[in-house]
Amino acid sequence: MLAVLRHRAYRRLFAAQVVALVGTGLATVALGLLAYDLAGADAGSVLGTALAIKMVAYVVIAPAVGAIADRLPRRALMVTADLVRAGIAVSLPFVGEVWQVYVLVFLLQSASAAFTPTFQAVIPEVLPEERDYTRALSMSRLAYDLESLFSPALAAALLSVVTYNWLFTGTVLGFLASAALVVSTALPARAAATVPCGGRAYTKATAGTRLFLRAPELRALLALNLAVAAAGAMVTVNSVVYVRDVLGLSAGTVALALGAYGAGSMAVALVLPRLLDRVPDRAVMLPGALSLAVVFAGLGAVTAARDGSWRLPLLLVLWAAFGAACSAVLTPTGRLVRRSVAPGERTAAFAAQFSLSHGCWLLTYPLAGWLGAAAGLNWAVFALGSIALGAALLAVRLWPARSTDDVHAVPAPAVHVHADLPLGHPHLAGARRVPTGWRHSHGHLTDGLHAR
Repeated sequence: MLAVLRHRAYRRLFAAQVVALVGTGLATVALGLLAYDLAGADAGSVLGTALAIKMVAYVVIAPAVGAIADRLPRRALMVTADLVRAGIAVSLPFVGEVWQVYVLVFLLQSASAAFTPTFQAVIPEVLPEERDYTRALSMSRLAYDLESLFSPALAAALLSVVTYNWLFTGTVLGFLASAALVVSTALPARAAATVPCGGRAYTKATAGTRLFLRAPELRALLALNLAVAAAGAMVTVNSVVYVRDVLGLSAGTVALALGAYGAGSMAVALVLPRLLDRVPDRAVMLPGALSLAVVFAGLGAVTAARDGSWRLPLLLVLWAAFGAACSAVLTPTGRLVRRSVAPGERTAAFAAQFSLSHGCWLLTYPLAGWLGAAAGLNWAVFALGSIALGAALLAVRLWPARSTDDVHAVPAPAVHVHADLPLGHPHLAGARRVPTGWRHSHGHLTDGLHAR
């Protein structure tokens, strides 16, 4: 899998992703401590609100960026986003009011919502071979998982010698390093957009969402995002509740539980590249989503039990299983988006995936927290498990099996006519004029020009 790092441009972009993730991880720890300084015992509600603001920024800003990204230099857009994030991180140690935290978190995450989809859309062009791109997706998944383990450990080490305000300095350095690496990377020429540049802002902002709604595979991906969000929210929000209240264990065991989740995710990310060389995405993603319901059933047993030394080992196994199943769904997602849309529509499609997936988290995060606190963990497990099962079954229904699901199959070019595209449109390069429009052929696409 590491062979993909031989590509110079990708190696630098991956390094930019890693250092930015480490900076973000340090900021997460520092924000928690800052919230405690400002709000004391209400720090949890402050962080919960900040997390909701983060998701709102992702849901709202990513489609807006997707609407204008095709008219902006991609490298300049990513560098600007990094510099904005660095500037906001510089400001965070000096805030003295909770509302200031909320404003800066919104701005910080808005910049991330501009950077991430643009970054994701560039990688398929830097690595045009699907085998390399698959390995890049696994590397990205590993980077996220390792960050969740490494950043808290690094923060703990730094906090032993400095105050938490200095953690924001690490965040600033991470974003500046990311910007420098992006500046030094030669990006390939942008693929021509296959939709007209004109149109209302709302139409362009929703273009990526409309791409998702047209393609059966991408409609299924929406359901898969919801299944993953149900499981991920249970782990993220309620790990501390299970460890401290249900099992009565120390705070250190919370890190062990979260580490089990990350270990399960990394294990699957390591084996997926070779597996996806032999089987189609559908044969990996759908079983991964369906298995979440089985894990929720096991979690129900741990929740209902009142005592027993077996509960902690089982909880760790279940958390690792959650991580493995979520990784099986999330890692191939980029391949699915890449195959389903034209190259010129990738930024809009990845922005839509970023926005819609975080919209699912915006639903499941408060459900996991509020339902668990108000009605008990049993009801939270039942509700989120039902959502995961229903979403997985919906994905199975929406994603039809085709003969082209063969991982080595190449869809046959389809001859068709465009009757409504103007002369000179970039998609008509090589097309032949016929009485009803312009005729040409190419492989299967599900972008706005090929709704049928």
